[in-house]
Amino acid sequence: MADILRGGQFLVKETKCEDVFTPEDFSEEQIMMRDSVIEFVDKELWPNKERFEKKDYALTEEVMRKAGELGYLSVAVPEAYGGMEMGFINTVLVCDYISGATGSFSTAFGAHTGIGTMPITLYGTEEQKQKYVPKLASGEWFGAYCLTEPGAGSDANSGKTKAVLSEDGTHYKITGGKMWISNAGFCNLFIVFARIEDDKNITGFIVENDPSNGISLGDEEHKLGIRSSSTRQVFFNDTKVPVENMLASRGEGFKIAMNALNVGRIKLAAACLEAQRRTISTAVNYANERVQFKTPISSFGAIQSKLAEMAMNAYAGESATYRAAADIEKRINIRVEEGNTHQEAELKGVEEFAIECSILKVAVSEDVQNCTDEGIQIFGGMGFSEDAPMESAWRDARIARIYEGTNEINRMLSVGMLIKKAMKGHVDLLGPAMAVAEELMGIPSFDVPDYTELFAEEKEMITKLKKAFLMVSGAAVQKFGPDLDKHQQLLMAAADMLIEIYMAESTLLRTEKLAKKVGEANAQEQIAMAQLYLYHAVDTISQKGKEGIVSFAEGDEQRMMLMGLRRFTKYVNMPNVVALRDKIAAKLIAENKYCF
Repeated sequence: MADILRGGQFLVKETKCEDVFTPEDFSEEQIMMRDSVIEFVDKELWPNKERFEKKDYALTEEVMRKAGELGYLSVAVPEAYGGMEMGFINTVLVCDYISGATGSFSTAFGAHTGIGTMPITLYGTEEQKQKYVPKLASGEWFGAYCLTEPGAGSDANSGKTKAVLSEDGTHYKITGGKMWISNAGFCNLFIVFARIEDDKNITGFIVENDPSNGISLGDEEHKLGIRSSSTRQVFFNDTKVPVENMLASRGEGFKIAMNALNVGRIKLAAACLEAQRRTISTAVNYANERVQFKTPISSFGAIQSKLAEMAMNAYAGESATYRAAADIEKRINIRVEEGNTHQEAELKGVEEFAIECSILKVAVSEDVQNCTDEGIQIFGGMGFSEDAPMESAWRDARIARIYEGTNEINRMLSVGMLIKKAMKGHVDLLGPAMAVAEELMGIPSFDVPDYTELFAEEKEMITKLKKAFLMVSGAAVQKFGPDLDKHQQLLMAAADMLIEIYMAESTLLRTEKLAKKVGEANAQEQIAMAQLYLYHAVDTISQKGKEGIVSFAEGDEQRMMLMGLRRFTKYVNMPNVVALRDKIAAKLIAENKYCF
């Protein structure tokens, strides 16, 4: 197998800009796909925003059927089962651009294509796939996913729903209640997780939605956002499920649930991108039109600062999401070439980059919240009104930090998985961490480096930030060993360092690739966004690193590490933050939209 980057290795290996995929690399086919999805959203979703806010569940179902007719529900489904089998980048691309208008539709879309259909395509038997997947791919049937219970949220494996084998051995009887089930109101099929006897792990089942078979629904939930996404409790009372409808093997439900969530996480990040682009464009339009003190408010620095930061985060989110999507696609293709089935290849490909999927989920869901919040602020009093589109965007964004695993769980997962990979020898963290410790004992170089080449200093900064993470996490692992997972606040601080490294590096690499293609003079605003993002990342890493160090080290060790942290977060030439923001904002204001 060629020396291909593994998940988490971005920390210890240098990535060249030629090796990352960026939105500027979309093929003709991908651009056509993107434009057709945007057209669908502009025609079917954006004009109906108000109806979605008024809990028009029938509308959600109707536009889901239209999405099915256009093939959008089948992008990731193999051709053998009526799908388009389009590759992982395309799956992410469709999810990105279809999710920009309303969270109600994007939740229905994500729940159906991701956790509703995918467990069957990835874990189903040939018979199960032939029977169910074509109906789900076409939108003739809709799927839902029943994992969460009143007592089992983040601790997904603690569910109480039972599956009891019948005396004649032909079927299981499922009894229990599930909650927060997206698409429950109009789905034809549930993926249900239940426990057989006293098994350690839950088991997955494919359950057809037949009310005469002991299945009943609670009322529609009243939610802060995603108001036309059907969310109900689902109750099973001795619901008969044929034994051939077990998904994978007994006790494998937890594994199915976790792997379905990995794919869900990167798709959730993607689903927060177009929402940011549209929010920014709407905010820029308003700022250009709104006149106060006899001048458009877009001419004020306070507003320009907001617009620049919003655009910078959206650009960073795109950069990192498509980088990871392409890494996953490469990995899938290599496995297919090696003779793996489509199922195995996709499972292993996504699992390999589970760390990146968690990073993206956290970073982009928090960016979309900030983006919509600043959107309200730019609109001022109007932003708080239901007559303007900002308050619904803000409410819809709020769920993104909770589902597919809360951001707290995902923060801990990202670092936890990285440490596990290091223990297994998949990512060598120990070697580089020890090298950093030795470097701290040495005398720093006082040579004045040559930074004439674009991003020379920024790339050196990224290398230093990785050292800061290795220093802090290495020392924490040494101190606490396997007990580190009991120290959640330290894990959270380490996760924030890890997240910023991946996001800042992805943004720099995308921009460096772009500048080589179109010339530095034609990528000035993108260069400014990459530099501004890095500046913030350095700040966060400095703050979170310090929080970790002062909380677990003392005396000489603490002094040594704080000195190291200062060394690893120190610029030779500080960027002019206000000038960078001004440059980004000027471009947005001139183009009157998000234009990167």
